[in-house]
Formats: sequence, structure tokens, C-alpha cells
Amino acid sequence: MKIDKIKIANFRSYQDEIVIDLDDLNVFVGKNDIGKSTVLEALDIFFNENKGVIKMDKDDVNKKSKNEGDTEIRISVVFSNLPDTLTIDATNPTNLTDEYLLTQEGCLEITKKYPNAGKEKIFIHANHPTNPDCAGLLLKKNTDLKRILTENNIDCEDKTKNAEIRKAIWNHYSDNLQLEEIEIELAKEDAKNTWTQLKSYMPLYSLFQSDRKNSDGDSEVQNPMKLAVQEILKDQRLMNSLNDVANEVETKLNQVVGKTLEKLNEMNPEIADSLTSVIPSPDSLKWVDVFKSVSITGDQDIPINKRGSGVKRLILLNFFRAEAERRQNENNVPSIIYAIEEPETSQHPNHQKKLIEAFIELSQADNTQILLTTHSPSIVRLLEFDHIKLIKNKPNKEVVNVRRNELPYPSLNEVNFLAFGESNDEYHNELYGFIESEELLTEYKNGKQTMTYIKIMRDGNTREEQKIISEYIRHQIHHPENTHNDRFTDEQLQESIGEMRVFIKSQG
Repeated sequence: MKIDKIKIANFRSYQDEIVIDLDDLNVFVGKNDIGKSTVLEALDIFFNENKGVIKMDKDDVNKKSKNEGDTEIRISVVFSNLPDTLTIDATNPTNLTDEYLLTQEGCLEITKKYPNAGKEKIFIHANHPTNPDCAGLLLKKNTDLKRILTENNIDCEDKTKNAEIRKAIWNHYSDNLQLEEIEIELAKEDAKNTWTQLKSYMPLYSLFQSDRKNSDGDSEVQNPMKLAVQEILKDQRLMNSLNDVANEVETKLNQVVGKTLEKLNEMNPEIADSLTSVIPSPDSLKWVDVFKSVSITGDQDIPINKRGSGVKRLILLNFFRAEAERRQNENNVPSIIYAIEEPETSQHPNHQKKLIEAFIELSQADNTQILLTTHSPSIVRLLEFDHIKLIKNKPNKEVVNVRRNELPYPSLNEVNFLAFGESNDEYHNELYGFIESEELLTEYKNGKQTMTYIKIMRDGNTREEQKIISEYIRHQIHHPENTHNDRFTDEQLQESIGEMRVFIKSQG
């Protein structure tokens, strides 16, 4: 299963429901505190049910909604790439289409509602029968379904299987199902079982946070292998084998002690009677301590927690990836979602490039999706437009695909300007070059204030010319060897970029 869309309402900064389309690789960009991490954390709550990295609390309710009396958080996930068959009750395999559990678009939409940020209520949003004679069948027990068969003289080959009975009833009313998009609450006993079965088909969701501890005292930084040992020893089959070894060792030790005391008794019975063996039981053994010396070290045996912050984070990041993959294989989960906040943190530009290349490649693997957040314009420039999700606050809160450009040509510099407010020489050149190529430079210059620019002629002499600020900056960028003019300020660069953007947009 793959996430096709996510919907968030009343959660932190997202008051009105926002719909976000997802692809295989999704990189959320935007200014600080705009809601990038919120998207990843909402999904952690949805998939890991408050047992993952994030725990929901009452402060997560949108403040404006709370003041208006609405304290219910809503998180929905729409899935595509659905399994051909699945078991949604304990009787027999079926499929989501036959059970009318899909939307009109043929997707599975699960909604979780958290009244006052409390215990979740789970719903399926589906194009489902609403005819009272055949509605709500998923919530009915076998005896209730059989009663419908009897009362309506409906034939059914196997009345022991709920899925077969439901199918027979819906076939009987096929001309009058009255299909409508409704929410089906998975609360009652039989419906709860439906959710339990559906969960086994859900992707594994793993979140790596940007503020993850990275200090010497952090157990993972001290040695991620120690955490790996703890996870490995949760395998009951492995623990049974270790306990068998411990029992055998205990038996042999008792034999040795017994023979020793037997021989001692021949020489001094009084001392022999005063001695007894003390052997810890297998249950009391701390197997983690047996493997406490495992480690990953670098050159000259330098431990991880003594390496630079960038190296520590890089190792942790890849340990996170390996652990997520191990959990996926161990639990036989069909698909996996890696959610990583700010992978560029503390990383050298070369590492940033390699990380992004690795994530792009990873996202192309079957049954894998990647969600990232970033504050790095350099990261954005390494991506394709389809990868980028821009979060905006104005005029309304929305997450847009970068295909919806504000300028009439594709520009990753434009993305960085909108996401981070970054204005650099490259972006200035891009805007100026576009105006020039469209033969609009004269119109753009009309009526603008000028300033003196000292130009170096071919013969080496200088000449004063009047230039608008955009021309002044353009010339300085292209002729850094000319030191006769004061360097433009950042404020002037921002002003010029702003004026050119307004002009380009005004041209339609």
C-alpha cells in the first residue's frame, strides 16, 4: 500500500482541512514554523498510534478552533496500490471492492479522529451502500446477517462466512444499493476486527527527527549497536535458545560442584556441609550485558560519541534506515515510509549531495516512499520539481506542488525564494535575464530612479553612466573586476529582486 494523499484538520497550525498529494519522494519546504514537521508528525501519530516518536497531547489542538469550540483533531490517509485480496474478518478472504470500502476514485481512505486530542476513533470513508435494507453490514454479526438472508429469501452458498453473506445481500439489492460517500466507524466488535486486519497491510512508518539527541550521553550516539542488541534480543526464538544454553551450563556447573563437594566430604565433612553452590537462574541473566562490548568504531578505535557532530548524525541517520528496514523484514510489512527531518543538519555539502542522491535512489525502490523536510536551498537545487511540496501561509494555508509556479518559467531559485526568502546573485541574474529575453527591459526601466555607475571602457578609461538599481547590480555581478563602484548591499539586492518579480507577474 502506498500513501496517495494525506488530510489534516485542526492539528496545530492546520485549522481547516488541508489535502496533500504524495509521490514516492516528497520534500517539504517553507519558512520556519510553517508546519513542515507537523505533517511528518501527524503521520507518526496516525501509523504508530501514539507509540512512536510523537505523543499527541491537548496542546496539539489548533488554538483558533479550540476557542471556537472545536477540539477534535482529524488525520486521514488515502491509500493506493491496494492488495488484490485481504481478510477483513476471521472467516475468509475478500477484497475491498466487493466490500464497498473504497472511495469513488478506487482508493482506501482511513480517517482517525481524536476528540480533545484523546483516544482515537477510526473511520473508513467509502462509497458505500446506504439503502437501509443492506446498509451497515460490516457492523453486523453472523446471526444478524443470517436473519437478513432469511427475511428476504436470499440464497447464499456458505452461511458460515460473513463476507459471503454480505456479498449475497448486496447482490440481491444491486439495483438499489444507494451508494454514497459516507464514513463507517470501526468501533463495534466486528468492525474492530476489520481494522485489526487492515492494519497488517499498512506501511511501516519510521520518523527520524531533526532535534534527535546528538550528545555524548545519548545511548544511540554512544553506540547504536547497543540499541541493536536490545532489539535483536526481543526475538523470543533467540531468547529460548539462549535460555537453553544457560540451563545446560547450570546443569553442568551443578555436576562440577556436586563432585567437588563429594570429594571434600571424604576429607572434611564439616566444611563440605557448610558449602553450597550459587548459580544465577537463566531468567535472571542479563543477556544485554553479555554483548555490552559490541561497537562501531573508526580509525584508532575512536568511539562514535567522540566523532564530529556531522559524522555522528550521518551514522545515526543510516542506523535509522537500517533499523527501519530490519523492522519491515522482521514484521513482514509489505511497504515502508521513511520520514526524515532536515537530513542536511550538520552535514558537509558533499554529504548533503550524497544523502539526497541516496534518497532519490531509495524512493525508486518498490513499496518505498520518502518524506523529507529541509531548510537548505542547496538541497532544493538537487531535486526535481515533482519532488517539492511548498508550504505557504498566504493568502491561505496550503501545500502546493512546485508545478504551480508564481513565475511563467520553472525555477528552483524561485522555490527557494518562496520557501526560505533566499535572494542571491544567481536568482537576480535569472530574473533580469528573463526580462531581457522577453524584450521588456525598456518597459521595466521606465520611470525608475537611477544611480551612477562607473563603467570601464575598452581603452581602459572610465565613463559615468546612469543605471537603475537592477542594472547596477547586474553589471557588478558580471564585472567583479570593476572596483570603481561601491558594492551593492543585501538590501539593494532584495529590493531589486522584489521589483523584478512584481514586474514579471504583472505581465501575466
